[in-house]
Amino acid sequence: MKLLELKNINKYYNLKGSEKFHVLKNINLSFDTGELVSIVGESGSGKSTLMNLIGGLDSEYSGELFVNGKNIKKLKKRDLDKYRKNQVGFIFQSFNLIGHLSVLDNVTIAMTLSNVRKKERIKRAIEILSNLGLENQIYKRPNQLSGGQKQRVAIARALINDPKIIVADEPTGSLDSKTTIHVLDIMKNIARQGKLVIMVTHSEKVSACSNRRIKIADGEINHDAKEAIFEGISNKKEQVIVNKQKQNLNLESSIKLALVNMKEKSGRNILVSLGSSIGIMSIILMLSFGNGVKNYFNKTMNSYVNPSVIEVTMPSQDEESINLDVTTIQKPDVNAPKSFEEADINNLSKIDNVSSLEKGYALISMGVNSIIYNEKTSNIMRISTMSSNVTASNIEEGAPPKEGEVLINKAVSERFGGNIIGQKVSLRILVNQKILNKKFIVSGIYTGAGTDLATVMKSAFLNYSDLEKLYSENNYKLKPNVMYINATNIKYTTAIKEKVKQLGYSESSQNQLSSMFNQMISILTYVLSGIAAISLVVSSIMIIVVLYISVVERTKEIGIIKAIGAREKDIRRIFVSEAFLIGVFSGAFGLFSAYILMKSINIMSNKLFDISLVLMKSSYGILGISLSILISTFAGLMPANKAAKLDPVESLRRE
Repeated sequence: MKLLELKNINKYYNLKGSEKFHVLKNINLSFDTGELVSIVGESGSGKSTLMNLIGGLDSEYSGELFVNGKNIKKLKKRDLDKYRKNQVGFIFQSFNLIGHLSVLDNVTIAMTLSNVRKKERIKRAIEILSNLGLENQIYKRPNQLSGGQKQRVAIARALINDPKIIVADEPTGSLDSKTTIHVLDIMKNIARQGKLVIMVTHSEKVSACSNRRIKIADGEINHDAKEAIFEGISNKKEQVIVNKQKQNLNLESSIKLALVNMKEKSGRNILVSLGSSIGIMSIILMLSFGNGVKNYFNKTMNSYVNPSVIEVTMPSQDEESINLDVTTIQKPDVNAPKSFEEADINNLSKIDNVSSLEKGYALISMGVNSIIYNEKTSNIMRISTMSSNVTASNIEEGAPPKEGEVLINKAVSERFGGNIIGQKVSLRILVNQKILNKKFIVSGIYTGAGTDLATVMKSAFLNYSDLEKLYSENNYKLKPNVMYINATNIKYTTAIKEKVKQLGYSESSQNQLSSMFNQMISILTYVLSGIAAISLVVSSIMIIVVLYISVVERTKEIGIIKAIGAREKDIRRIFVSEAFLIGVFSGAFGLFSAYILMKSINIMSNKLFDISLVLMKSSYGILGISLSILISTFAGLMPANKAAKLDPVESLRRE
């Protein structure tokens, strides 16, 4: 069985309209191992087209082409890629070395595409390069080599995967006569090692060195002269066995190749990454700014309450926490449904991690309750009972009220003027159309957060037992309409709040206002982040443009990589990896810039306001980098697909 057979091969090129040019006409040839064949013909005779067919670069033809008895015409695309990778080695007239890769990398790239381990491919490449006299040139770039050295590098690349067939297109066309003789000697040695070497040439000098000469003219074979094939060399050095089973370019190798490619245009890629990082930086900063504002607000609010105490109220009939209906305000009913019954108190006490419950009462009124001092009257809009929720930070002056004492807020104390603490005042409360009047001593002045109703409204605080006694003295029974739950540990407060909601009770008005304010901050933060994200659209367009330019600039490189067996998937993966790396660098730049700006802003805000306005969470950094990678990778898909679809024959013609 012959190594290579061509049967009735015909090839047409489409011209304008429906016209076709018949470039190869009924080609019938067979080749065996150990042959050094020259296919000789003038330009346009069809010899290069024939080479492309044998090399698996062009599958648009009629007829049959057998390699080891297998018709490669019927191979699927992935099997044809594998054929080019394993069975054929290409040597080009213009060398077609990749300029930004070293000699070693140019030779090993075929094994990189085959997913061979780095140690193995370097060992084999050095062995082949040493046999070709290039052991001292392995770290040089192609532009640092002579023409003969470049061609020997191209030969080493063709041999690296130990193919059975070597196809050389004008292998001495760019060389001087002395170097030509040396390269032809190498070709003879390759054939002597049992490989089929086919040289496409128009040089009689080259063809004279072959043991078989085939002449082609106008797409037809008109001469085929054979001599004895070279004898195989029995004492050739043992070579590294090339694994030809698992040969897919893996993600790690594609990223390494992408990094090497990006170094060639490092300035451009750095600028693209910096441009893309602006959007990422803006999003991270906006989220961090919103977090800083919320943190400051919540910290301020929590400083005026005991964090381990949860205030609970009964849900109102209209599902609002505060009922400002005038009738209800002017005629408060202590037995109203809003009061907690014993069953409610029992339900709350059974919640896990609750240490104790405190009864409380809060009454909001307009113009009916008041405090009188020295013939001055101050209307009281809110009367509340004391609880563990009121902390020392709530007392601006004085102390919490003891039995027979009342705590008033600043708005009330300013009405009376002077030092009101320790003075006796009259508290007047309207209950069921009856004014209840009792004297109390002012214990201190209350202060709270800006959204605290007790700060906003004129308010007074007294102990639940004193209010209960006042009601009892007037034959009324006081029922709590507020309950204060004390948690065994602050870490359980969130779970207790959720359970309270599940049981159908409501949060305090202060908590509801805090939640509303936090929600407003969140919405504003997301809106600002969304506006900042618009720049990411511009970034993605920029990445697409840059990668398209890269595809155009590297068209010939893509053709070279395809000629040595790269799949469309491999090409696509390399370009997508470049887009991925741009995303990684952009995200890293954006995160670093956001961190530096956060530190700078916080230094200024701490000096001016004693607060940190920008607080970055690790999740924001992860989000920023992930978003950058996602957008960049997605933007790289179109250029990557374009690169993968390039025709290798046309790509190799690109200068």
